[in-house]
Amino acid sequence: MALVSNAGRPTARPGERTAWFLVLPALLPILVLSVGPLLYGILLAFTDAQSGRTRSTQWIGGLNFQDLLHDTLFWESFRIGLVWAVGVTVPQFLLALGLALLLNQDLRMRWLARALAIVPWAMPEVVVGIMWRLVYNPDAGVLNETLRDLGLGDGRDWLSGLGTALPAVIVVGVWAGMPQTTVALLAGLQNTPRELHEAAAVDGAGAWRRFRTVTWPALRPIALAITALNLIWNFNSFALVYVLTSGGPGGRTRLPMLFAYEEAFRYGQFGYAAAMGCVMVAAISVLLALFLVGRLRGGDDA
Repeated sequence: MALVSNAGRPTARPGERTAWFLVLPALLPILVLSVGPLLYGILLAFTDAQSGRTRSTQWIGGLNFQDLLHDTLFWESFRIGLVWAVGVTVPQFLLALGLALLLNQDLRMRWLARALAIVPWAMPEVVVGIMWRLVYNPDAGVLNETLRDLGLGDGRDWLSGLGTALPAVIVVGVWAGMPQTTVALLAGLQNTPRELHEAAAVDGAGAWRRFRTVTWPALRPIALAITALNLIWNFNSFALVYVLTSGGPGGRTRLPMLFAYEEAFRYGQFGYAAAMGCVMVAAISVLLALFLVGRLRGGDDA
């Protein structure tokens, strides 16, 4: 509670001033590296900023957004981004849930299995992309060699096929992002009291019923949070898809971030690319709002 000065104005307690002083070093990088560029990008979206221009940048209002409304290529990339985000997030969660349940059991060498499970998470996205390009290599890739050995065909160029590029990239996204979801769910499982499972087993509940009545209620807040974060993270993906396909073939894997990158740094349309960024920020804000509404409803139900 704030103190009241002689003039009737509230003043901060010494502890509050100390708290702000301690938080300030963490807030400054956020303000400088996140909030500042975000505000500048929003401002840039209302200008005709281009690279290599000899005249000054002009304020054009909402013309960039009007052009964006009629840009079918961008909205196609937006659709691809949604397909990519959902296509990665859903199997990512389901596989991570199964792996977390397995790693929560009393297995021999469980510590080694847990360590190996987070290896993809520890690898940079560029390294993951290069590694999987080698796996998908049409001539000497592990996948095609395995298919040939099994007599399932001569293999194909997975990353260059119009019908296989996006599914192939989604597989890589699931593999690369599954460990962090596994770690979060495993932490939730370890925080669930064993006494609840034992009591349910004594009452005659089977494995599925114990999961539905004991495990899932404890995991639901964590599952909701990690799913929302994964959806946002996957929608914003850039490096992994850029290394794998650079948005090809024929734009079949051109995510919104890749589209905005090309407009800004290949064609020099900084203002137009900033408008795309604003649309993506708005979409992410909607996802965050849905997440918060779900959390509030979940708290009310509890």
